Amino acid sequence: MLKKRGLKWAVLPVAASLMLLLSGCSQQEFSRGFLPGVPGVTNHTDRITGLWTTSWIVLWGIGLIAWGLMFYAVIVYRRRKGETGLPPQLRYNNPIETMFTVVPLIITIGFFAFTARDMAAIQEPNANPDVTIQVIAKQWSWDFNYVDGNVYDSGIQSQFDGELGSEAALPTLYLPVNKSVKLDLSSRDVIHSFWVIDFLYKKDMFPGRTNHMYFTPQVEGTYKGKCAELCGEFHSMMLFNVKVVSQAEYDAHLAALAAAGNVGQLDNKYDRNQNLPGDNPEIRG
Repeated sequence: MLKKRGLKWAVLPVAASLMLLLSGCSQQEFSRGFLPGVPGVTNHTDRITGLWTTSWIVLWGIGLIAWGLMFYAVIVYRRRKGETGLPPQLRYNNPIETMFTVVPLIITIGFFAFTARDMAAIQEPNANPDVTIQVIAKQWSWDFNYVDGNVYDSGIQSQFDGELGSEAALPTLYLPVNKSVKLDLSSRDVIHSFWVIDFLYKKDMFPGRTNHMYFTPQVEGTYKGKCAELCGEFHSMMLFNVKVVSQAEYDAHLAALAAAGNVGQLDNKYDRNQNLPGDNPEIRG
């Protein structure tokens, strides 16, 4: 009786915590595996969400089977009252050992195959994007070269201590909705990482090397971005926004940059690593 009563009091906090957790999540959040954003923000997010949620379903299924077998063995083969000594000992069991080798191998190969398939689709180059933008990371902000419009926008580090450091003053990357985008990613100093949270994808940025991202934004709105690679003292303040807007608003933004005198393209003259051997084209090749 005491054991049952103790078990009841142990289960109550767990059940209460589970109810609070589930009640705080919408059906949409639950169906997306608690990933941020909304469906279809870019042409890749649904693919990423599908891989994520399917992986968790498979893993929960494996976990339930493993826990079920474990508790079955604990209950069925427990020591009975009055029993003494060790139970019969087995040195090996070929079917079980084969299963424990083959099944994890199949699961690992399956996860690798689906991940490789989706990564190849996400990173497939687009030879003729509608928009090409060069994103340059720097300690601790961002520069944006709008290549097609021959204008640029240079950001400053946010301190959130007044008008100049407010949320509205963060560097903002403008993208036209339903247009294919190519981002050329590079760094002026150390390794950074370009991450738009709701896009569910990020990519590292290296000095002396250019990486690329290809996607099509599909939902208008403002999305938060940040550097996802520890890059120094003010890494946490290396923030930016992304605005997905109509073509007319995108064109108006480029016109405003031109009117403000931001004509041309920011080059590498402000890079900190000008003295590295790798920056010499004759050495680098």
